[in-house]
Amino acid sequence: MSDIGTLIRTRREELGMTQDELAEKIGYKSRSSINKIEKGGNDLPRSKITAFAKALDISPSLFIDESVKTENVESLIEKYSNIFPVQLKSFPLLGEIACGRPIFASEDKERYIMADMGIDADFCLKAKGDSMINARIYDGDIVFIREMPMVENGDIAAVIINDEATLKKVYYYPQNSKLVLYPENPAYEPFIYIGEELDSVRILGKAVYFMSRL
Repeated sequence: MSDIGTLIRTRREELGMTQDELAEKIGYKSRSSINKIEKGGNDLPRSKITAFAKALDISPSLFIDESVKTENVESLIEKYSNIFPVQLKSFPLLGEIACGRPIFASEDKERYIMADMGIDADFCLKAKGDSMINARIYDGDIVFIREMPMVENGDIAAVIINDEATLKKVYYYPQNSKLVLYPENPAYEPFIYIGEELDSVRILGKAVYFMSRL
């Protein structure tokens, strides 16, 4: 089985999609074409790359000819000690999270992001807004979250406030029953919760990694 065939089959199964369903989305008359591509019997037609990427909700760049890519990577690895191959896995994308004022929190795991399997995270969120720019997190960045109910003071965390979500630096003072959520942009004021107000706040987890476009 080719690497591209494995990628297509793995992603299709992650989405709970049958070969017949994928064939229909791509425009094939039957599942046989999908089956042959997944088993490596047929190459992926370049004319179908965009259709496969859209149907599987992944980047078209993942379908770059594996034989050329492997040859180039192997030669670079031999030549440079700081270049190494990246192994990918899919992370559930829960939707957008506000870097500014809180926004409605969607926790439906309907989409996935392919990223380095070495990232120790449980899911990811798409940042929205500019309140975390001094932490180098910008609008549209993908932020990876390790699920945990509490984080250390100074950690950046995904936080649910009532039914809204935000990404902020967390400081908790148990002696005062006080939680402060700090932005990383002086244009924004911190959110402060005291006493019973803490019942409306839930920490989803710690931000451990982010992915940004150049």
